[in-house]
Amino acid sequence: MAMVEKIVFVTVGTTSFDPLIEVVSSRQLCKQFKSLGYTKVLLQIGRGTFEPEPILQPGFTLEYYRYKDTIADDIQNASLVISHAGAGNVLESLGAGKRLLVVINELLMGNHQFELAYQLYQDGHLLYATCSNLAEVVREIDATTLKPFPPGDTAKFSSFLDKAMGLS
Repeated sequence: MAMVEKIVFVTVGTTSFDPLIEVVSSRQLCKQFKSLGYTKVLLQIGRGTFEPEPILQPGFTLEYYRYKDTIADDIQNASLVISHAGAGNVLESLGAGKRLLVVINELLMGNHQFELAYQLYQDGHLLYATCSNLAEVVREIDATTLKPFPPGDTAKFSSFLDKAMGLS
């Protein structure tokens, strides 16, 4: 019987978010992913300068790439998506019905990304973390029940965005 892959997909979109890539590819977090039953960590690192050391062990791999035309398949194949707080990545992951952990870039505090992630967290659709508490939140994610995000209703999403941005 073939072993089912349990994949963590990490995406930073077209940006650079080296602290996130560094922490998810760290020996500590990879050990944690493996202990939680994940067999692969796939990183989309965008224009970051940090390049993680690939891991190829029996039962656990870590691989990365910079860009693809679409990350839809990577999101679809993932058991857990860890994403920067870019609206596009967040919506694509929620739309695919994936468990989503959004990591806030603390260097960009005060921007819309935090408001968006926090509103979706308040509504029970995702968890969020910073690079400094990511390991703790990953430990909790399997026990957390997240609500599916209502698919395809753009009016709902724009009113949601207005709410998150404090415009309504």
